[in-house]
Amino acid sequence: MPRVSAAHREERRRQIRAAALRAFATKGYQYASIADVVAESGLSAGAIYTHYSGKQELFAAVAEEVLSRRGAELGAAARGDQPPSPTEVLMILARGMARDLVDGRVLLQLWAESTVDPEIHQVVQRVGASFRGVLSEALTAWYRTRPDLAPDGPEAATAALLPVMMALGQGFQTQRAMFDDFDAEAYFTAARAVLPS
Repeated sequence: MPRVSAAHREERRRQIRAAALRAFATKGYQYASIADVVAESGLSAGAIYTHYSGKQELFAAVAEEVLSRRGAELGAAARGDQPPSPTEVLMILARGMARDLVDGRVLLQLWAESTVDPEIHQVVQRVGASFRGVLSEALTAWYRTRPDLAPDGPEAATAALLPVMMALGQGFQTQRAMFDDFDAEAYFTAARAVLPS
């Protein structure tokens, strides 16, 4: 029997994660089953279990993939000639999450599950630490271009702003998921008025 290449295995895992994301977004983490992932993916249950031990591991992998994409986008933007401002950083994050998670409820489910599920909690801690690192790099790069706003240095200014940026990102996702009349552009306009620029 021919060996399956690493690229083929990763493509199959990506296909399973995409199907799981659709299932979780449609039914919610608690109500989605591996059978729903099978239906979404067109694969057999055996194919799913070859790559993931169950729904919990699959949910963790989906979360890592989505949050890692945001880190990569922020990292790329921060390495440009003109680092993005805090408002632009927020917009990169929020729009990217909205693009990946058409239904933002799945992110709220991840956060809720992390408070009661030790495995999901560890995933959120790991991905969150990496995410905060990339966010810190982006903000520090911007503060280096604006020393007038960072009298104690860019790292100190970043450390002070980081929890606020995290809260604004989480607030965007929470309101987007909960309120039918949420206006993303009005949110960004309000954020621009309060964030350093």
